[in-house]
Amino acid sequence: MSFSRVYTVLAGYERRFHFTRSVHRPMASASGPPAALSAEQAKVVLAEVIQAFSTPENAVRMDEARDNACNDMGKMLQFVLPVATQIQQEVIKAYGFSCDGEGVLKFARLVKSYEAQDPEIASLSGKLKALFLPPMTLPPHGPPSGGSVAAS
Repeated sequence: MSFSRVYTVLAGYERRFHFTRSVHRPMASASGPPAALSAEQAKVVLAEVIQAFSTPENAVRMDEARDNACNDMGKMLQFVLPVATQIQQEVIKAYGFSCDGEGVLKFARLVKSYEAQDPEIASLSGKLKALFLPPMTLPPHGPPSGGSVAAS
């Protein structure tokens, strides 16, 4: 499951449980318009988010969530992703993003938009993903065994 797919699942999870629609968001009104960060600012925020994961309190929270997930992708979405989202929220709210899952999604989209242009952002983004997404093994590519596909 790709990083963007996980965030898409998170958005669906939030809609399903009414997190973003029913929770009062005082930070969004206090912070004004949605955050628009330059590539350099995005690097700073990414570095701060990565650093936040290494604080003792957050490291314990993530370890407990990973232990509860038992390397099961469904349980990762249930236990690990919400903790990772909260840790990111704590950092990005200072940069004008709303303090909810929607703010994290907007931040992720912003970072994704800079990844192709800036190898340092791509590297930092990869480090961030590795903090809360399990390593993925890709299935082998090629024709399926057992025959060929007939043209129609």
